[in-house]
Amino acid sequence: MAMTVHLDVVSAEKTIFSGRVETLQVSGSEGELGIYPGHAPLLTALKPGMVRVVKQNGDEEMIYVAGGTLEVQPGNVTVLADIATRAEDLDEQTALDAKRRAEEHMAKADAGDFDYAEAAIELSRAIAQLKVLQTLRK
Repeated sequence: MAMTVHLDVVSAEKTIFSGRVETLQVSGSEGELGIYPGHAPLLTALKPGMVRVVKQNGDEEMIYVAGGTLEVQPGNVTVLADIATRAEDLDEQTALDAKRRAEEHMAKADAGDFDYAEAAIELSRAIAQLKVLQTLRK
């Protein structure tokens, strides 16, 4: 039987996942992280991207997260996400529309009250959602 660790993935609205996992992969602020049972304690910021979970039974689940933190403690891992959505619940057309709008806003960067940083964040979120959907299809 494989070793496992308890994982909670929560957003401001709800708990997305809670259960035992063999491993998870997540996009931390400094790069991609692979978390296995017995991992050293860790606290890091998350980038928009995918949390890939291998559950106790070997099944995989993918969750899109946009910002938040990852906390690893002995026997317990917590993803506190600003936004979290199961990959199968993402809407590709909505993500494509958000990407297009962000790109249009960034192209008009000389507009008076334009917030380039906010448009860049929206663009990175849309691209991350599209990548999660692409991975889900494979």
